[in-house]
Amino acid sequence: MARFFPSLHTLSALKFMALAFLGTALLMASAKISIPFYPVPTTMQTFAVIALGCVYGSRLATATVVLYLFEAALGLPVLQGHSAGFVYMVGPTAGYLVGFISAAYVVGRLFEEGFGRTMISAALL
Repeated sequence: MARFFPSLHTLSALKFMALAFLGTALLMASAKISIPFYPVPTTMQTFAVIALGCVYGSRLATATVVLYLFEAALGLPVLQGHSAGFVYMVGPTAGYLVGFISAAYVVGRLFEEGFGRTMISAALL
């Protein structure tokens, strides 16, 4: 059965970085799709993090999410709305943002171990 995620053994550093930046673009775009709740808006980021874990695998997905959070900490406008910077990241959304790291790793690891091979196991994610 073909794997969806790229093998880290065949990825060069340039391809790894390119895929990571492509993933951060997906996360940034998914952050802009939101339903405004207070204090934490509902966005498509959760879906994007799970999709990255399924497609990229544990290491690349985790690196992508860490890069995304680093971009947000630098103040780049990658988060929901016009929010950016470290101050926004330690507010009510801090738990969600840190949880993205573990979610990307766990989902990626499950797919690497073959958890999503059947429709039932894939639907459980």
